[in-house]
Amino acid sequence: MPENGAMVCRGKTALVTGASRGIGRATALALAKAGAQVLVHYGQGRQEAEIVAEEIRLAGGRAETIGADLSTREGPHELAARVREIVGDRLDILVANAGIANAATIEETTAEDFDRLFAVNVRAPFFLVQQLLPILRDGSNIVLVSSLAARVSVGSLSAYAATKGSIDTLVKHFAAALGPRGVRVNAVAPGVVQTDMSNFTKTDAGRDFTLGIQSLKRLAEPDDISDVIAFLASDQARWVTGDIVHVDGGSKL
Repeated sequence: MPENGAMVCRGKTALVTGASRGIGRATALALAKAGAQVLVHYGQGRQEAEIVAEEIRLAGGRAETIGADLSTREGPHELAARVREIVGDRLDILVANAGIANAATIEETTAEDFDRLFAVNVRAPFFLVQQLLPILRDGSNIVLVSSLAARVSVGSLSAYAATKGSIDTLVKHFAAALGPRGVRVNAVAPGVVQTDMSNFTKTDAGRDFTLGIQSLKRLAEPDDISDVIAFLASDQARWVTGDIVHVDGGSKL
């Protein structure tokens, strides 16, 4: 793991989607600390993304913000085009973190909710990878974000879980297809993390539920996940590809 601010990503360029808050924000900061130039993507949180970029710059790093709506068909293509304008002919690290969740029973899930979940969580990372392939060269790597929900039943998240199961499948196929090009592809699968997406952890019932399914008895912070992402994005993980790393405090063992 990158330790004590080791510059294990010095000279690299990185795109982190959904980087204005939560795990994405923590990942952007971790990669910048490791020496990477970071493109901070946001969907709606422009002000929050600018704050992240400014924090990186104040620490001596390089960062730019890019806005794109990844729920639309054109979003991934527009984002990729903007990335190419900024970094030129090489992108070293892609962290496809942007995602949405919708807690709903099978009966409550609408077709619109279902389509939006798959648009943001599956279609967007797929076509973002596709559009960035020309600048993902030998030694580059991709980190996708899966979830505990992809392997176990947790709450009323069946549609969301299906999107993350799709991510687990894409990791294998992407890794096999891009390996001959020298591109590594992995995923992290967080459990419950204290972010805006998991507001229920702020209640006593939510906290008790979370601790009840974990081996480690504390609530996860975004940094617990971003440190693992930064490791996978670095050359320290140069022989790791096609893997899904469960970063969940021993949940549902």
